[in-house]
Amino acid sequence: MSQSTPDDGDREIVSSRVLPYPRDRVFRAISDPQRLARWWGPEGFSNSFERFEFRPGGQWQFVMHGPDGKDYPNRSVFEAIEEPGRLVLRHDCAPYFTMTMLLDEQGGGTRLHWRMRFDDARVREQLAPICVPANEQNFDRLQAELASHP
Repeated sequence: MSQSTPDDGDREIVSSRVLPYPRDRVFRAISDPQRLARWWGPEGFSNSFERFEFRPGGQWQFVMHGPDGKDYPNRSVFEAIEEPGRLVLRHDCAPYFTMTMLLDEQGGGTRLHWRMRFDDARVREQLAPICVPANEQNFDRLQAELASHP
């Protein structure tokens, strides 16, 4: 079951889903760059990772390739990593936001909770109609990755 809410504060988008997998397995799908590249982004997107330094202060630079042929460069910094329960990253290019991922054990599975806190409420308002369904597609792709690559 999923839940996405575009109105948890004027600068936040919150999405969550309970995945039927143990927390450490979900965390590995996030922390392994080969696996992350397979599922990150909305449906139809692919990724080319240029740098993935999975440690506090480490950089994550990649290009998302859209199904429309457009490329979307991304740059983030990992601010905090607490295996297997918490990850904070700062999206360091427009749109500017901080994402906190929490992984909580729940009923034999894992609740993955994403909180995107945008620097500007107007940007969040503009992006919410895109981000809310895109986050759901991200969760769908993660769930497919977990099912096919234990």
